[in-house]
Amino acid sequence: MHSVSMGGASYVIGVSMFLLLTSFVSLADVPFSSFNPTDVHLIDCGSPDDTLLDDGRTFKSDPQSASYLSTDENILTSITSFPDNSLTFSSVVSSLPLYLTARIFTHDSIYLFPILKPGRHWIRLHFYPLPHQSYNLTSATFTVTADDIVLLHGFSVKNRDKTVFKEYLVNVTSDKITLKFSPMKNSFAFVNAIEVVSSPKELISNSASAISPIGDFNGLDGYALEVSYRLNVGGPIVTPKNDTLWRTWLQDDQFMKFPQGARNVSVPTNLIRYPNGGATPLIAPYWVYATADQMADSGVRDPNFNLTWEMNVDPSFSYLIRLHFCDIVSTGLNELYFNVYINGMTGVSNLDLSTLTSGLSIPYYKDFVLNASHISNGSISIQVGPSSNLQASVPNAILNGLEVMKMSNSAGSLDGLFSADGTYRGMKSGLNEKMKAAAGIGLALGGFSLVLLAVMILIRLKRTPKGYTKQKTFSSWFLPLNPKQCSFLSSKSKSTTFSSIISIGQNLGRFFTLNELREATKNFDEKAIIGVGGFGKVFLGELDDGTKVAIKRGNPSSSQGINEFQTEIQLLSKLRHRHLVSLIGYCDEQSEMILVYEYMAYGPLRDHLYGSNIPPLSWRQRLEICIGSARGLHYLHTGSTQGIIHRDVKTTNILLDENFVAKVSDFGLSKAGPASLDQTHVSTAVKGSFGYLDPEYFRRQQLTEKSDVYSFGVVLFEVLCARPALDPALPREQVNLAEWAKQENAKGAIGKIIDPTIAGTMSKDSLLKFVEAAEKCLAEHGEDRPSMGDVLWHLEYALQLQGINSETSDRENEAKIGENAEKVEKNTGAKEEMIVDISDDSGLVVGSPMFLESFHGR
Repeated sequence: MHSVSMGGASYVIGVSMFLLLTSFVSLADVPFSSFNPTDVHLIDCGSPDDTLLDDGRTFKSDPQSASYLSTDENILTSITSFPDNSLTFSSVVSSLPLYLTARIFTHDSIYLFPILKPGRHWIRLHFYPLPHQSYNLTSATFTVTADDIVLLHGFSVKNRDKTVFKEYLVNVTSDKITLKFSPMKNSFAFVNAIEVVSSPKELISNSASAISPIGDFNGLDGYALEVSYRLNVGGPIVTPKNDTLWRTWLQDDQFMKFPQGARNVSVPTNLIRYPNGGATPLIAPYWVYATADQMADSGVRDPNFNLTWEMNVDPSFSYLIRLHFCDIVSTGLNELYFNVYINGMTGVSNLDLSTLTSGLSIPYYKDFVLNASHISNGSISIQVGPSSNLQASVPNAILNGLEVMKMSNSAGSLDGLFSADGTYRGMKSGLNEKMKAAAGIGLALGGFSLVLLAVMILIRLKRTPKGYTKQKTFSSWFLPLNPKQCSFLSSKSKSTTFSSIISIGQNLGRFFTLNELREATKNFDEKAIIGVGGFGKVFLGELDDGTKVAIKRGNPSSSQGINEFQTEIQLLSKLRHRHLVSLIGYCDEQSEMILVYEYMAYGPLRDHLYGSNIPPLSWRQRLEICIGSARGLHYLHTGSTQGIIHRDVKTTNILLDENFVAKVSDFGLSKAGPASLDQTHVSTAVKGSFGYLDPEYFRRQQLTEKSDVYSFGVVLFEVLCARPALDPALPREQVNLAEWAKQENAKGAIGKIIDPTIAGTMSKDSLLKFVEAAEKCLAEHGEDRPSMGDVLWHLEYALQLQGINSETSDRENEAKIGENAEKVEKNTGAKEEMIVDISDDSGLVVGSPMFLESFHGR
């Protein structure tokens, strides 16, 4: 066995696989765009002759590259050639031309390369400790710098059976680059081959997505990068011969943590279609996007694993992580939705490649920056797993390629804390007497300040009026849901003040102590769970005064939904309306993150329409519920200057209280409307639930209030027909409820698809007005849809046409509903036990018999 190292990460591979790094030819026919670098400096150090590789590159000999090397006349530079006939060394290394010779430096030595076009340049260094009569290269210890960037510090190759390949991207801003080899005291330096080559300008953007805190990371141009890992996920090794930029892409097998859960998938390279903008063959070659790993059990309905890759890294550095995707597994658009996690934190939620690329087999990549503070265990894990809140997609996830690049630190180094001039930029191991004295004074002053602060707090507490509710810190709610990084999930850390994030004066409701909520839920008894979402569990609780509440408790082990959770907190702290679920209060104590909502006794509207044995709603009840929901949405759209777009209107996000009053919930995906009258939409990535998504928003990624109107139109037909928005088990023309309902109404056959339990209980005029409103909501173009205010008017008119004041009619209708329900139950063979539907939504969902304790008593 032999090992090859790429950027500080050693890969152990077999001899035959090792040979593939330079001789793999089965991909030779793969087409790829050419790139002609302006600057190309290739040196086979120590070689008396030029060296031609099978990828077409020619490395210059020592005599040909002598002009690049600059040394003092008194400095002896030893040039050695290998192999010597009297020496034996690995047959594997002897087959690799660049590792047959080396140059040894006994003193500081400099290569000066002219640069015709400033910008990012590849610097690739090859090392192998060849045997020599006078020098033991395994004992060589040295530093390598590129201008003011430290590439290697105190570097050595101790293993004679190990070749080391280092690859860097350095931004050159002048007309030359200086590569300096500096032996440590009483040692020497060596190198087998050097590459300095221009990199395409578009290869590395100046910005990426920050993982924590979530946001944009700008200024990448100011960092030097070292390639730690470059993997062709699910595919073979890709050698420099088959990569336009002469890169090597290794197999991912040894980094896959759960190989039993992964299945390789590949397509012919001619099926890969690069987009006009974004990914190109320079970003990654065809073979990276034509192969992937997907979930081995992608057909299961409830997968409980993610595809996971784990790589060891230096935890003192931050890293640029590039993930490559190409949907080569789907048979149609919008079938694949999945989440991306980096070190347990959410990188992307509900990634939909076909929406981003407008097609299948189209490459896409995304860059992330992971701060060093989030690499406490010395490793980076990349996970992809199925989305949990898009019911239409078959659970699956894919990854095609993976790159991990170390970012230079504040010392301008990629290896330690010494800068290029030799200055140590880290903390000193000890303090001199002056520093110790200063530290002592500082500690004393700090201690005095703490005592003074404690006295002031005690005085303030004594003056606090009885019954005053103290506001606790709240900043932890705006941090990622990660137990390793978050203050509210770590017993060792404390929350900071909330004022730096949101105004202290904002009304966030009542503060609950953790003990109060433990008592309310009987110590968070599992029997009290009434819902489960990506953030954690929702418990039914009862306060001291007998008030029932829904308690949403953050799960320390969860990393899902933090963006949505933050949005919901911000919105609910401002919104108050009879038809919106209210936030009562919160708990930010002892590393907990808990929200307390009003309790909605009858749960989601969907569970009263289908999927359970709950008695069916009457037509009048359904109308009133739709009216209440429309009022809530109308308030969202018009209750503030900008207005708020819900973006996830569906029957699981409409909850019913004990009086069947409908209230809109789950504002995790909500978005503020256009900032001015001049703007007609908000440009944003598509989010929501498939089956309810506005097709215009889906196509153009332009969100408007009319997107909510479309979703509400689907809800109206769902209420009328008592069936899911999407049902793949039905015949093809009936799968999509919105399309089917419009088709049937156009044929004058809307009566055939009405819920049979309410058939015959509604007036014709009421039904026609209701269907008219629903169909208008589903207009193809947003400008043709009514406002939510207009929809509300139509629904109220439909209720009037039903005869809202006719109590006799209502009693007769309820009797008919009961008779119809019995007929439907007999015909469908419904079982007696209650069917409970646990949703993945973050809203409150039926999940416990106590949530339905009074249903059968209506």
